[in-house]
Amino acid sequence: INISVFPPSNACIGRYILNMQITSCGHTYQRCLGDFYVLFNPWCADDPVYMDNQAHREEYVLNEHGILYEGVHKHITSRPWHFGQFEDGILDICLKILDMGASYHHGSDRDHCWRNDPVHVSMVVNHMISSHTTNSIMKIPENNDYLKGTKPFSWNGSVPILQQWYNGRCRPVRYGYCGSLASVMCTVMRCLGIPSRVVTNFCFPCSIENPLGINEIFDCTGKNLCGKDKLWRYHCWNESWMARRDLNQCCGDWQCLDPTPLETGRGSACSGPTWVRSIREGELDLDYDGHHVFSRVNSNYVGWLSQNNAKKTKFFCDTWPCGQHLITKSVGSEQFEDITGTYKYELGSVKNKEAYYRAYRRIHPGYCNASNCHIERELSSLKNPFLSDSGINMRLKMANCPMYGEDVQLHWLLENLRSENKNLKFNLCAQIITYSGCPMDQFWKDSVNVTLGPREVKKIPLCISYSQYGPYLCDHNIMKVVAVSDPECGELLMVSRDIVVNRPPVIVKLLSQPRLKVPCTAEISFCNPLQEDMKNCVMTLEGCGLFKEPMTIDLGTLASNQQARTIVEFTPYRLGSHRLLANFGCHKF
Repeated sequence: INISVFPPSNACIGRYILNMQITSCGHTYQRCLGDFYVLFNPWCADDPVYMDNQAHREEYVLNEHGILYEGVHKHITSRPWHFGQFEDGILDICLKILDMGASYHHGSDRDHCWRNDPVHVSMVVNHMISSHTTNSIMKIPENNDYLKGTKPFSWNGSVPILQQWYNGRCRPVRYGYCGSLASVMCTVMRCLGIPSRVVTNFCFPCSIENPLGINEIFDCTGKNLCGKDKLWRYHCWNESWMARRDLNQCCGDWQCLDPTPLETGRGSACSGPTWVRSIREGELDLDYDGHHVFSRVNSNYVGWLSQNNAKKTKFFCDTWPCGQHLITKSVGSEQFEDITGTYKYELGSVKNKEAYYRAYRRIHPGYCNASNCHIERELSSLKNPFLSDSGINMRLKMANCPMYGEDVQLHWLLENLRSENKNLKFNLCAQIITYSGCPMDQFWKDSVNVTLGPREVKKIPLCISYSQYGPYLCDHNIMKVVAVSDPECGELLMVSRDIVVNRPPVIVKLLSQPRLKVPCTAEISFCNPLQEDMKNCVMTLEGCGLFKEPMTIDLGTLASNQQARTIVEFTPYRLGSHRLLANFGCHKF
């Protein structure tokens, strides 16, 4: 007997058991034919996650390979990620996540009735990634201390994380960061049939007191002081495609879901789902957490000098709006796609200002009846004066793209916009900054006297040697270089630059053509570029369809300029497009 099952488009997702009952000659027989799974179906026009573009379905549902974008907005770095939504056992783990998160709905599973709604399913998954009190999938290290777990940046894919959570009795995996949290959520959502992608937002503000303002405070040496506000250099979240029936949407659209718990003033919490288009229009009353998402892509940066008497003064500096660059992996390509325009209109345009005023009135109820001019005056009073207002233009320009072990070379460009001489004294410094905006060690300081003739342009070379930054960089490959004028010179001027130091590459070379269930070999090589030994060197290999579990190779100690070569053998166990990932770690990073 051939049996076909056609579940309705509003069926609850999950595992079902199929029983057959036969009555013959007054006797009834029952037999279990097996079980089957019902998932959301983006190929079905009646399904709330329906996506009508086949190329988009292949990218956002079927593709197991992704790319995470990191770094800073002027130097974007990327690294591959294995989502692995079709690996053995992952679907059962994803359904277990829904079981564990069922109490999110008023303390009970409510007869599973919420499982046919992608909005509620996404809320449960979002909550379970890192916000559940006892059974969340991953923990974020406190105070950047991850000695009792795995380094957050050492993960290559979602599968080992989900397997470790499931096999560890649903205890949180230590440790993750925003990129791994968003990627694990993307895996779970794609596995359940909901089209999803990981988005990176550069210049991401995290402010408790002023939702639309982010403050960075410096001392007279240029050192970034640790304040309440944090300007994350980048932040990753998830977007999922669905029609929001709760918003009377008849067609699918992207919804923002951020699984990273962030401080909101009422405690830490994840956010979403938030309709991306409502953020662009400033319609914050429509949705969950709309004001939080809007502020994270529209806040204004303000730089302050804190002097000995605790008085704070604004710098003359050229600032930028937060959320100025949002990107995700392109469909069918290894390049990134700029999706900033889906979150906000072009800066300075009429529509951009209208959306901002609309959102401002909702975030600050005291301005609900204020005119646009009143709001604009208020915003202008909060911003830094431009450098050009002081008669000086400055910027820091990279002279090289430094690799770990190389010196950092910069050009400091200064221009006198006035017709009289300028005699200035500047204090310069460099310090390590975590991706989440926490200032670390200040490892370099200098003082420079600068004389500029009328309308003169001057270029001053700056060099920070590896011996100066190497002992401090560690896992945080971002440093901030700042130049501030001495307060005794009069006007307070500041220019800064975030710099990414690239890690040495790992070279992967296939030695034979991969074939299904036929052993294949690859050569993995890495060269120590430092003028010192690298200790505790470890190579981790991973690949969906290639390795059942990650392979770890202990390389011991690598001497200066020593090249390590390793031959590995693996057997592809399923068809498809596969990618072999190699991650190198040592006592330095």
